[in-house]
Amino acid sequence: MKPAAPSASFAGPFALGTLSAPGQAPFPGLVIPGGRVLDLRSVLDEPALTSREILDDWDAALPRLHALADDMDRAWQPLEGLRVHAPVEPRQIFQSGANYRQHVIDLEVAHRSPDDPRTVEEARAEIAAVMDRRAAEDLPYVFIGLPSTVAGPYDDVVLPAWAEQPDWELELAAVIARPAYRVPVEEALSYVAGYTIANDLTDRATVFRRDMKAIGTDWLRSKNAPGFTPLGPWIVPASSIADPGDLRVTLKLNGDTMQDESTKDMLFGVARLVSYISQTARLLPGDLVLTGSPAGNGMHWGRLLRDGDVMEGSVTGLGTQRTRCVAEDAS
Repeated sequence: MKPAAPSASFAGPFALGTLSAPGQAPFPGLVIPGGRVLDLRSVLDEPALTSREILDDWDAALPRLHALADDMDRAWQPLEGLRVHAPVEPRQIFQSGANYRQHVIDLEVAHRSPDDPRTVEEARAEIAAVMDRRAAEDLPYVFIGLPSTVAGPYDDVVLPAWAEQPDWELELAAVIARPAYRVPVEEALSYVAGYTIANDLTDRATVFRRDMKAIGTDWLRSKNAPGFTPLGPWIVPASSIADPGDLRVTLKLNGDTMQDESTKDMLFGVARLVSYISQTARLLPGDLVLTGSPAGNGMHWGRLLRDGDVMEGSVTGLGTQRTRCVAEDAS
């Protein structure tokens, strides 16, 4: 399967991306439906401008971007022929684990003890009640990732030779608009500039430390290989997404649907995640908040990633990313 050409399919009048022409430096681009791109460096008269710098002053930039999207007298160029990079280079990446109700229930049922006296139906009902209590009373589970994992939405994904069980995890990602520290849940969404797509790849074989079981998970080893977070293609402004808690997250592997779930199934929505993170850390413009992955990972299907696989990930209103897996040359 050959990689698809970039598409300007997204909700709203425009999106923000990072693009480049062959042999030239990447530039922040205003993308509009129909596949037209405006180089914001020349328009804003800042030759070294980046998407993150636009996000650094998002409140001032947003109305200007709206006006530019309607100005057809500008030097628009076709999207075709341009390379689409990750839409932003984040300073920090915050990742949410075990945040989809059905996903956690499936995992708990699949890993229950062989001598568990409950039927599958009884186990599911009990675990579902626990998940409901957790959503109402407990806190999200969040850890941090490295910006060096970020790759473009159409780049090849190199599977490290040491990764025995590489797996996919398609997610909705919130992009932060301005510094956020100790913000209440009720105000948290006002700190979100927009949304994009992230595939938070994981090597399942290295999630848990076999030599130090008391320590538990090893997120550095299992999630932070170069290119393990394909991102994009676009940042769609938050104002164009009516409800981030009602979007469809879909991943296809070689054309077969593996994940297909609504963000309604999240235990902790975007506002609760942003607020929770901000109680400890200071979120900065361009930072990513990954909201967790729904049921349907490779471990569920008994089918992990291998050389030549093509993943196609989409989230309602945010477009589609398409990446091909390539085995690392271990020679």
